[in-house]
Amino acid sequence: MPIESLSFQVRGTKQEDLTAIETFIQPFVEAGRLLPRTTDELVDLIPSGFIAEHQGRIVGFAALEVYSKKLAELRSLAVADEYRGQGIGRSLVVACLKLAKERNVFEVLAITSEDYFFKSCGFDFTLPGEKKALFYQTRPQA
Repeated sequence: MPIESLSFQVRGTKQEDLTAIETFIQPFVEAGRLLPRTTDELVDLIPSGFIAEHQGRIVGFAALEVYSKKLAELRSLAVADEYRGQGIGRSLVVACLKLAKERNVFEVLAITSEDYFFKSCGFDFTLPGEKKALFYQTRPQA
């Protein structure tokens, strides 16, 4: 059940947040809602990651992985179930998109099973000119 009148803060992640981020995202990985991330992958995402906090507790996480000036990916968006529907996910997406704009990235992609949420944030299935992103899996999923 959503918490009434939730106040939360979104801030950039710091190296000292690493263990807390790993702990926070682990249940999402175990439930199959997020892909597993190694510690090294999370370390690489720290400079472009964001957490949402409520009363000193992490209640949301997202990161932007910049591939080039043309493309970045919004990764590992997660909001604690009891805090969903309070604008935390949208605030994390906005923070990532703002960072992409600051870094002059042309496009941001999101790979998700929650397409209705990302569409409400301005994402769409097609790229300009009706181009579509296609994927090829080179090895079995671990």
